[in-house]
Amino acid sequence: MSAREPLPEAQAEDRGLLRFLTCGSVDDGKSTLIGRLLYDNKSILADTLHAIERTSRKRGLDVVDLSLLTDGLQAEREQGITIDVAYRYFSTGTRKYIIADAPGHEQYTRNMVTAASTADLAVILVDARKGVLTQTRRHSYIAHLVGIPHLVVAVNKMDLVDYSREIFDRIRQDYLRFAASLGIHDVRFIPLSALNGDMVVVRGGRLDWYDGPTLMEVLESAAAAHSESPEPFRFPVQFICRPRTAEHHDFRGYMGRIESGEIAIGDEVQVLPSGRRTRVRNICLLERSLPLAASERSVTLLLEDEVDISRGDMIVKAGEPPRMAKQIEAMVCWLAAVPLEPGRKYVVRHTTRETKALVAAIEYRQDINGMQRVAGGRLEMNEIGSVTFKLAQPLFVDPYRENRATGAFILIDEATNNTVGAGMIV
Repeated sequence: MSAREPLPEAQAEDRGLLRFLTCGSVDDGKSTLIGRLLYDNKSILADTLHAIERTSRKRGLDVVDLSLLTDGLQAEREQGITIDVAYRYFSTGTRKYIIADAPGHEQYTRNMVTAASTADLAVILVDARKGVLTQTRRHSYIAHLVGIPHLVVAVNKMDLVDYSREIFDRIRQDYLRFAASLGIHDVRFIPLSALNGDMVVVRGGRLDWYDGPTLMEVLESAAAAHSESPEPFRFPVQFICRPRTAEHHDFRGYMGRIESGEIAIGDEVQVLPSGRRTRVRNICLLERSLPLAASERSVTLLLEDEVDISRGDMIVKAGEPPRMAKQIEAMVCWLAAVPLEPGRKYVVRHTTRETKALVAAIEYRQDINGMQRVAGGRLEMNEIGSVTFKLAQPLFVDPYRENRATGAFILIDEATNNTVGAGMIV
């Protein structure tokens, strides 16, 4: 290489997008932790930083209140709590992140379920002074229920217990005993101080007895969604594309989002519910043709044969079909003020397909405080239970543990058009 030629730039490894959730009890410091992550990663705009500095000074604080970055509602700032789920976005040199800050109050459990449903990792905060609380157990149970594969227990406010190793070890043992009862295996523990920044992005100098990774190092190395095990191809059809132009008068494309797996030109596929088999002739993304497309990409599929396909149908690889079900059993988180009771009828929306459903039975509801099952009854707002539904039309489903896209659904009240429940198929 001559002296005049520029040196090639090193390409940073792209570890993909990571969606993660922060949760735990009230005042454990979730919003402050997210603010610290954004602040130490230099992901806060100057005008935003100046605004929260001014607000902090008005409150008589000597340091910047980083929780103001996520507690965006006026009621949240006045009460010093998180009510709604707050989403924040940032990136490092190797990865993009979407953070969901879940409310800590029990009455906002439904908001926490919403945030957890798309997360790949959960950071469960524990106040070092208080240890493992009921809400810690509740949020851990929900994170486990909705299939979040990786849990990180962040023992926060270590600065208020003099960075005690003994207190950290005691909390770790308490949590491990609880986790074992739920079958939670993949859990890591990190002592930190979100207020001072110790073990969040930088190590700091006050936790020298801890030789594990910082929280940021755990996030950077965590596996991305759809990357840990092979998944079957699932393509719910959203729209049939038939351009009315002379150039494309024979064009018939099936548009949608690949929820899992991958597909390549020439692969044999099966269309549900008809069961008709054909092959993929082309995969289109805007004006381009792709030889292969994978999960979370929205594409248009062209097939070799003319097949009767409508919105709500599903294209899968031949020999890898989901279960076609007219009755499903699911864990349901109830979101509405009017209780869920046997005999009621709702609309189930599953991927791009809708059907009417009858509540056949409530097998049990989960007492999250006591970690016990209570037989029968009904589900009140924020409660979770096992419910059996009878469906007017079949759905193409996988167990939620195997596929979060085709294993989940929402319930809609026909009278109000409100979303009243979220379900996970077992």
